[in-house]
Amino acid sequence: MDDKPKSVTVAAVADLHVTEDGAKSYKELFAEISSVADVLVIAGDLTDLGKPKEAELLASDLRHCTIPTVAVLGNHDHESGQVDDVCKILTDAGVKLLNGHAAEISGVGFVGVKGFAGGFGRHMLGSFGEAAIKAMVAESVKESMRLENAMRQVRSNRSLVVLHYAPIAETVAGEPLEIYPFLGSSRLAETIDRFRVNAVVHGHAHRGSYEGRTPGGAPVYNVAAHVEKPTGKPYALLEL
Repeated sequence: MDDKPKSVTVAAVADLHVTEDGAKSYKELFAEISSVADVLVIAGDLTDLGKPKEAELLASDLRHCTIPTVAVLGNHDHESGQVDDVCKILTDAGVKLLNGHAAEISGVGFVGVKGFAGGFGRHMLGSFGEAAIKAMVAESVKESMRLENAMRQVRSNRSLVVLHYAPIAETVAGEPLEIYPFLGSSRLAETIDRFRVNAVVHGHAHRGSYEGRTPGGAPVYNVAAHVEKPTGKPYALLEL
């Protein structure tokens, strides 16, 4: 008897930026995804300005999604200071919002945090100087620690890390060099590489590149809706 676990197809997308005027509907996209994938992952910036009305419109569109949905928030979802309201609307709609947590679906552990800025490699921002700089670095470290705590909750042999900010510079390539430090942080990759991870998805870098790897070899995918993917669609399909 073959004891190999059944593969799970994950559709991953980010940066939907739903606006309160309802200018763009994702009903057809979610229905399509439901026909080709087992799980939908949204890697942040679900809304454009973090307004409850935007979350309500997304929740309405998600009624056309018939598979489990996992998500993390992005920076845009924090813009209006109404995160609690946005989270309640989405969780009431059945979305598993990960914020330093892990959730197992079909034998795959989904782990998520928003992440934060800070830069990459030897150019990563250090905790030195003004209090504002130290606060920024502290936030980056905090998000990495939240990710580590979430990773320790995973009990399955397969795992997918869901971020909004990038953990490596490779998948932000194409963005202006001047804004690289604001697109992610290597601290996230350092945490990821302490664990066995099948794949990592993120968004945020609309003009970035689709694929890269952490220093430890974990595959990383920039699934921002604007980034070209092998599917030719706004979403990527990953087999876990």
